[in-house]
Amino acid sequence: MNPFVPFGPSHLIALALSLILPVVLVVAVRAWPRADRPIRYAFTLILLGVWAWSYVLAWHRGWLTVGDALPLNLCDWATIATLVTLVRPNQKSYELAYFWALGGTLQGMITPDTPYDFPEVRFVIFFVYHGGIIAAVLYLTFGLHFRPWPRSLRRVVLWSFVYFFAAALTDYALGTNYGFLRAKPSQASLYDWMPPWPTYIGVVIVLGFVTAAIYYAPWFIADRIRARKAS
Repeated sequence: MNPFVPFGPSHLIALALSLILPVVLVVAVRAWPRADRPIRYAFTLILLGVWAWSYVLAWHRGWLTVGDALPLNLCDWATIATLVTLVRPNQKSYELAYFWALGGTLQGMITPDTPYDFPEVRFVIFFVYHGGIIAAVLYLTFGLHFRPWPRSLRRVVLWSFVYFFAAALTDYALGTNYGFLRAKPSQASLYDWMPPWPTYIGVVIVLGFVTAAIYYAPWFIADRIRARKAS
């Protein structure tokens, strides 16, 4: 098995597919609106299937521990919000999926936690899972015309702190490292540029606010342009 190469051919293809697939699906659903439900259900089955596959593989190979068995990574919460929106489209779960997927899951795609390159099974699981979340959120945004609003920022900040405290309490009680609140990730990531524990936790919180503002900015600018044109 070949070791994973950051931004090597396999990595770049996986990143590209997570962006190309939703474009194709958006074009398809605009041409054939009835395709929406099958597309959403396909996303749902794929995400649930690969999530279950990751647990089965970890259990079978003896990798499953209390530190990774609980759905307390931010990507897990992004998955849940995405699945809820896919099954029952609604604004509140969508906006959580939007900000968590683009702010957290996308970062995971850029600095993936996988030791080996394609076609090793962990590479496939990681990128189908994370890329599926990104693709689903982009499909919901541009295919179903969901978007964040100013009130979305308040709700996503509130729920992000709910996640933060849930992960922190679990880490304290079980000695785990959900949310990387007790130690930096082992793979290369933005954490490498941050100060030591526990100072970097404050940096991550600030970056969370900045990231939310960045991903809301295009909508804010578009609204301002439309308002000026209307006046």
